[in-house]
Amino acid sequence: MRHFNKILLILIVLLLLLSSQFIRALDEQSNTATAANPTESGQEISADLETGVGSRLYSEQWTGDLDEMESQRMIRVLTVYGLGRYYLDGGREKGLTYELFKAFENHINDRLGRKHVRVHVVFIPVSRDELLPRLISGRGDIAAAGLTITPEREELIDFTNPLTKDISEVLVTGPSAPQIATIDDLSGETVHVRASSSYRSSLDRLNRQFREEGKPEIILEDASENLEDADLLEMVNSGLLDWAVVDSYKASTWAGVFDKLTVRNDIVFRTGARIGVAVREDSPKLLAELNEFMKSNRQGTLHGNILINRYLKNFDWAKNALSSKDFRRFQNVADIFEKYGEQYGVDYLMVAAQGYQESGLDQDARSGAGAVGIMQLLPSTAADKNVGIPDISDEDSNIHAGVKYLDFIRDRYFSDPEIDRFNQTLFAFAAYNAGPARVAKLRSKAEQQGYDPNIWFDNVEIIAAKEIGRETVQYVANILKYYVAYRLSVEQELKREEARKKQHIG
Repeated sequence: MRHFNKILLILIVLLLLLSSQFIRALDEQSNTATAANPTESGQEISADLETGVGSRLYSEQWTGDLDEMESQRMIRVLTVYGLGRYYLDGGREKGLTYELFKAFENHINDRLGRKHVRVHVVFIPVSRDELLPRLISGRGDIAAAGLTITPEREELIDFTNPLTKDISEVLVTGPSAPQIATIDDLSGETVHVRASSSYRSSLDRLNRQFREEGKPEIILEDASENLEDADLLEMVNSGLLDWAVVDSYKASTWAGVFDKLTVRNDIVFRTGARIGVAVREDSPKLLAELNEFMKSNRQGTLHGNILINRYLKNFDWAKNALSSKDFRRFQNVADIFEKYGEQYGVDYLMVAAQGYQESGLDQDARSGAGAVGIMQLLPSTAADKNVGIPDISDEDSNIHAGVKYLDFIRDRYFSDPEIDRFNQTLFAFAAYNAGPARVAKLRSKAEQQGYDPNIWFDNVEIIAAKEIGRETVQYVANILKYYVAYRLSVEQELKREEARKKQHIG
């Protein structure tokens, strides 16, 4: 179990590093203190977070339109975790879908005039077969994963105007593939394909043709829904699979990464395909907003072409993302976070997220205010009697001091039973960033102005945005929303690894 936890932390570390690009805690941390008390278990903290932000913003089923999403300040984008679309490189979120919908987030907030209390686009990676069921049931608002617009899908959901047109589905072969001259030579052969994919519909149509002609059908083996096209193409490249059917643009992209692939543009299963973004049928305002946004962001526009060139024509990103150097880097500190998380009864994954938000896990990081290392602590804060770790120059002592200080903040300043555990954690995050005394004043002002001083979201955070600006509001929002999104990413990554191992890849 300990080994599994270490692997899980390493994966989450990669995912959580991205948050360092948004916020650095440069403000002074308070060293006012009394003795710290032990916290409750990390499992309880994790459960609080899941039942708090998880159910409220991510897992909750609701089917409102854009105006209601703006009121909730959250637009949930269902996507798939995979290189090129939504992935992590050096711990940073990247991919065509990620960049496109971060631009959509800016578009929405610019229209609303939101600078501080913003509407957030959050990414929820799921397996392919979950995309449309989750969208329809209200567990996401947008499905964006290079979905081909098909009549079957249009009966269930609405699509935006096409982002890309004239896509073909082609055969890609590898070193183990038998020689074939035409598409008819696939009769009687075996093809691995995801049941939820448009490729499956194309192959079913071809099999109907073969039946009418009295030919043996293609044997269709279900590929795991946790495998992306890139995974299948890697299997083809290694000789474990003979071939795969993929969109033409994916075939050309990955042929530039895997050197044993042959793209058979002469063996085509579908032509003139269109790629779109899906929304529920009860979201006409969202659909209209997306179509307006896509006018300047689809293929053929400046921004659309930049993204296409970046992810579909330049292969450096894929080669870099396939590197394992980041895993080795994070292995050096995984045990440290686990050790002190257990010692102080703090959810060590959340403290790890805090560390990545602060410094990008860089022990050499120094702020202009004098904060040091991974946890960005002031030496005076670490030396205070309530932390008592005067030397924070190495990773172990720095993480130790950071975990102990966070534990102290929550128990010293936010242990009031009127504050639920979820909000105690949120206030501790805010205080770590802005200082406990400042957050205490914000709570008092919130109460004076008719807000609930015991709730962060939509209450104390409103006052924080007015009084001290965007940093702390963004800090808390980022760490929580990405924590939930990253947990889902880790789940999907582990499922994919399991599926790959079953195919003897990994």
